[in-house]
Amino acid sequence: MNEKRLIIDKKEKLNEDFFPRNQSGQVTIFIIIGIIIVAAALLIYSFYPQIQSSLGGVQEQNPQSYIQSCVENDLKNTVNQISNQGGSFNPTDNYVLYNDIKIEFLCYTGEYYRPCIIQQPMLKEHIESEIKNVMDSKVDACFTSLKNSYEGRGYTVTLQSGVKNFELLPSRVVATLNYSLTLTKGTDVEKYNSFIISLNNNLYELSSIATSILNWESLYGDAETTTYMTYYHDLKVEKKFGADGAKIYILTNRNTGNKFQFAVRSQVWPAGYVNPNAVS
Repeated sequence: MNEKRLIIDKKEKLNEDFFPRNQSGQVTIFIIIGIIIVAAALLIYSFYPQIQSSLGGVQEQNPQSYIQSCVENDLKNTVNQISNQGGSFNPTDNYVLYNDIKIEFLCYTGEYYRPCIIQQPMLKEHIESEIKNVMDSKVDACFTSLKNSYEGRGYTVTLQSGVKNFELLPSRVVATLNYSLTLTKGTDVEKYNSFIISLNNNLYELSSIATSILNWESLYGDAETTTYMTYYHDLKVEKKFGADGAKIYILTNRNTGNKFQFAVRSQVWPAGYVNPNAVS
C-alpha cells in the first residue's frame, strides 16, 4: 500500500514539475513556447529562398513573367505622366502650368477672337510614339537583366532585339516586344519569339473623347462638357480656366480613376470683353 502511494506521489510530483498549478508557472511556459515559435518563424523566413531553391527553384519566373514584372511598373508610370501632361512625356514649348504640372496645348491660337488650331491631329499615334520613346531603353535594360539572370543559373542565352510596338487599345495599353530568346541548358532548349505586356488603362477611350472636344474647340471655340457625361455615364469631364485664356480639360474614368488632361486656348477675348459664343 505504501509502495502504491509512493508511485502516486511521484506521478503528482512530475505533473507539478511539467504542468505547474500556479498561474505564474503557466505564464512562464507560454512565454517559452511563444519564443520558440517566433524563433522558428524567423529561421524559416531567413532560409526560405534557399529552401525553395533546393526544392527545384520554385521561385523562378519564366521569361514572359520576368519581362512582365520588369516592364509593367515603368510602363504604368510613363502612361500616367503622359496622361497628366496632355499626351507628351516632357512638354517643352507650348504648355500651361496647372497645379505645378506642365500641360500641353493640344489646340492653340495666339490671336484673339479666333478658334484654335489643333496641334496634334493624330493624338493616339502621338501618345503611342511618346510611350515608345520613353520605354525603349527601359525595355532593353529588362532584357539585359533577364539574360544575366538566366546565365547566372547556368543557361546559355541567345538574345536578339527586335521591334517594339506600343498600342492604345480599348481598356488597355499593349506592348508587343519582338525579341528572340533561346535558353539552352543541357539537352533542354526553350525558344521565345515575342513578349506581350498588357496594362489595364482607359487611355484609348479618353484620348478619343479628347479628340472630339478638340474638334469642337477648333470649330466653335468651346465645347460643352455635360453632353459627354450624358452619353458616357462612367466619364467625368471638368473644364478649368488658367491664365491668358487657357482652358484645361480633365477627363476621368469614374470606375478606374484613369485620367487624361490637356490644355486649349481658343477664341479668347481681351480683358473686359465677354465671349458671346462661349458654351457654358
